Amino acid sequence: MNAPYDGDRAQGTGGPAPSQGTAPGTPVPGQVPVPAPAPDRDPYVQDAYDYDPYRSQDLSAQDPVAEVLYDRSAHPPPPPGTYQEPGPLYAAPSAPSYAPDPRVWAQTPPPEPDGPSRHLPYGDHATTTQFVGVDALVTNAADEQPEPDAFAHLYRDQEAAPRTPAEDAPVAAPAPSKPAGRAASLLKSSALMAAGTIVSRITGFLRTLVIAGAIGVGTFNDTYQIANTLPTMIYVLVGGGALNAVFIPQLVRAMKNDSDGGQAYANRLLTLVVVLLAGITTICVLAAPVFITMMSPKIASDPQQMEVAVAFARYCLPTMFFMGVHVVLGQILNARGRFGAMMWTPVLNNIVVIATFGAFIWAFGGFTTSGVNATTVTAEGVRLLGLGTLLGLTVQALAMLPYLRDAGFKPRLRFDWRGHGLGKAARLAKWTFFFVLANQIGLVVVTQLATWAGSVAEGQGHPGTGITAYNYALLLWQMPQAIITVSVMTAVLPRISRSAHDGDAAAVRDDISYGLRTSAVAIVPCAFAFLALGVPMATLLYAGSGSGAQNIGYILMAFGLGLIPYSIQYVVLRGFYAYEDTRTPFYNTVIVAAVNAAVSALSFFVLPARWAVVGMAAAYGLGYAVGVGVAWRRLRTRLGGDLDGAHVMRTYARLTGACVPAAAVAGAAAYGVTQWLGSGVTGSAAALLVGGIALAAVFLIAAKRMRIEELNAMVGMVRGRLGR
Repeated sequence: MNAPYDGDRAQGTGGPAPSQGTAPGTPVPGQVPVPAPAPDRDPYVQDAYDYDPYRSQDLSAQDPVAEVLYDRSAHPPPPPGTYQEPGPLYAAPSAPSYAPDPRVWAQTPPPEPDGPSRHLPYGDHATTTQFVGVDALVTNAADEQPEPDAFAHLYRDQEAAPRTPAEDAPVAAPAPSKPAGRAASLLKSSALMAAGTIVSRITGFLRTLVIAGAIGVGTFNDTYQIANTLPTMIYVLVGGGALNAVFIPQLVRAMKNDSDGGQAYANRLLTLVVVLLAGITTICVLAAPVFITMMSPKIASDPQQMEVAVAFARYCLPTMFFMGVHVVLGQILNARGRFGAMMWTPVLNNIVVIATFGAFIWAFGGFTTSGVNATTVTAEGVRLLGLGTLLGLTVQALAMLPYLRDAGFKPRLRFDWRGHGLGKAARLAKWTFFFVLANQIGLVVVTQLATWAGSVAEGQGHPGTGITAYNYALLLWQMPQAIITVSVMTAVLPRISRSAHDGDAAAVRDDISYGLRTSAVAIVPCAFAFLALGVPMATLLYAGSGSGAQNIGYILMAFGLGLIPYSIQYVVLRGFYAYEDTRTPFYNTVIVAAVNAAVSALSFFVLPARWAVVGMAAAYGLGYAVGVGVAWRRLRTRLGGDLDGAHVMRTYARLTGACVPAAAVAGAAAYGVTQWLGSGVTGSAAALLVGGIALAAVFLIAAKRMRIEELNAMVGMVRGRLGR
């Protein structure tokens, strides 16, 4: 019961009567007591016990009589903390609150649905999702540490063993660390790899520029390109695809399950790769003429070109051994959360090749002055270029050793391959081999047709329309893919593999959706940029190679929009690899290669020789567009019929809608500048600058109107980093 009202005190018959000489303000019998005037108070000082004329309206200050007669069973009081304060009579209704009311104690949460649901944040499962960074996940996979007891310090005085004063001394608390969530860790790893890839790609472009300046972009460069492409094709066919797609999950599992943290398994894998590639490299060097004939019957029909091509091939083919060593060492580091080495060491290779072709220019002159070709090149020149190419890959592979030592890994040759999981990986790699085989067959067909068309077109006065132009445009076109998509998915792949191993389909779906939508913010604008600004890009970069630079620009424009399905295909296939399913990617690649080869052959026979390779570039993207449709449906079925398709398609549709007007404005602006200043270095640079600014401005305005959440998040992150 609450205390009586203060005004009732000292009143009634039992109270003593005041004397006549009382002080003013003393109550007199028979008179209504007049409250004494309140003393002057500071209006800014709050007093919890101050006089409150409206206190009678407070539920906690009821009248004693009324409180006794109050029927609490019929009219129970509201629970503590739920009483609504009276508001203004004509006030607008308050907005509905979507957050829990902080004044209500222990609200009962709504029941959570079973299975994957988009009603949960990010579509995650509440009982299985763990926001752990990839670096910590992979690095500490083998040694799980117990969580410290947060209340241990409360029971120190009850412990039996007495503590020394040094132990009882307060220890300074460590500085609070920034929470490393899943997105933050992925962005950190992706940023590190993207930085290395950007530098590698920039030096790679410098390499192609120096090569073009030394030997041009015509048929002689076609000869070098075929010889330099051969080791990459054979390496990827033999084991490169398996190393990239199959052995990462195996390395992660070995780190988690093996007592030595996967050291022995990694050394067995390294030994297997070294032995296998050493034998294959020896055979391929001896069979170099056969491979040149297979790659280009047109070059094999010319004895001088054939001799130079075989000489280049015998210098370049040993690079496949060092490719394999570099890749397996890089995957060992990736499985341990060290993503930067594999992206940064190719810079050394580019530097060595740039120095090699720079020395060729210094010794024999640039292509515009020397006009070097297969008939005029000397044996010393071929030897210089071949040895420099081999030295670049050698330095790239050996540069991985310091990173391994820093990661605590000691390379050792181990030949005990039986019974340690390599057989399972080999069975999985079987379908990866067929996958790469189908892809390489399509590439061989394109190489044969492109070299033939380029030779015919150069005879008609149109250089730069062969396989060299195709490869240079492809290298430039793949740069956004290598920087954005590959970097993001390389960091996400260990997490996807772990989720797939745990049977968490919702986490796999969300990571794939994250990879698609995050990469799309950069991939879609870049695809339209290639379509609108391909010609000024090529004429600016390859201005030193002569008139063939403009033809490279046309090929780059044809590649343009194919970048979108190419990037999507890469991300979707990572989902199959996470489930150790290599058969489905094989069938999908057969479809892509078949469409690419068929449309390329159609372009070769239908289009003029100058435009045949342009049609082949368009066929490349068309093949991946067909492959994406097939792979998407199969992965959606694998994940239980839910691949977050509506969310992903909405992102791509909005980005495309913002890019269409931006590309139109940029293309028109670039064309006007080239008509005014010409297509030389100055005109191409001005056209690229004006067109790029126009494309970026229109795209950002349109994207802001469309409220593309992924782009807004990226812009907000950039502003936060810049402190704005």
